[in-house]
Amino acid sequence: MKTIAIIGAGNMGGAIARGLTQSNIIRQITVSDINQDALHALTNYNAAIKTTTNNAIAVKDADIVVLAVKPWLVKTVIDSIKDSMDYSKQLFISIAAGVSIDDLCALLDKNGQLPSLFRLIPNTAIDVLQSVNTIAAHNNTSEEEKALVCDLFNGMGKTFLVPENQLNALMSLSSCGIAYAFRYIRAAVEGGVEMGIYPKVAQEVVLQTLRGAIELLEANASHPEVEIDKVTTPGGITIKGLNEMEANGFTNAVIKGLKASLIRN
Repeated sequence: MKTIAIIGAGNMGGAIARGLTQSNIIRQITVSDINQDALHALTNYNAAIKTTTNNAIAVKDADIVVLAVKPWLVKTVIDSIKDSMDYSKQLFISIAAGVSIDDLCALLDKNGQLPSLFRLIPNTAIDVLQSVNTIAAHNNTSEEEKALVCDLFNGMGKTFLVPENQLNALMSLSSCGIAYAFRYIRAAVEGGVEMGIYPKVAQEVVLQTLRGAIELLEANASHPEVEIDKVTTPGGITIKGLNEMEANGFTNAVIKGLKASLIRN
């Protein structure tokens, strides 16, 4: 059983803390933030979550330190905690987008010493334990440490251990991608309303349709086009709808949107 310190109680840090309360790996969770309201919200959610406004105190005895702050705060926060960390027995996980492992090494270095170091890109569905969690590990991490971190975040969704050079693309696909999924849902609901369906009913129908699509793909281990072929009869209404969407740039818009959100190093 491990102890974990989360620096940052914002949307993602708070979601990780809430998700970890259901973990059988973590014994104690401490969250640090200057925002007292955010800390109070966490203790109201689960009184077992410890909180503090002192970053150095939070990390002192933790087995795992999660840095959940905005990229422009990373240097300031690391400077406030690294003298309190014991690199010989601590894992360090950063969720700061665009801050590379090399950048983190430069900031964390203490006379050539570094903690076992990971980068993590989750998405907001971590709040309901359905996140995509992409993780890259520094070459100073062991296989046991990689397995521990993957096990930890598999409890809050599905975790992928990937090379660091894939993280930005996967962030577009999953972390940004969840917003694109919401936009599709909104558009589909609006289309339903235009066709005479009440908004609440339209949204429920769209959500269940997406759940069914996901279940079919996973159950059949099939390509989306295989499932599309099953509902596109010659001369039918489905193929007419698909062709109209493509004529208006559906696939191209999705690909361009993903590529536009890609952070290029």
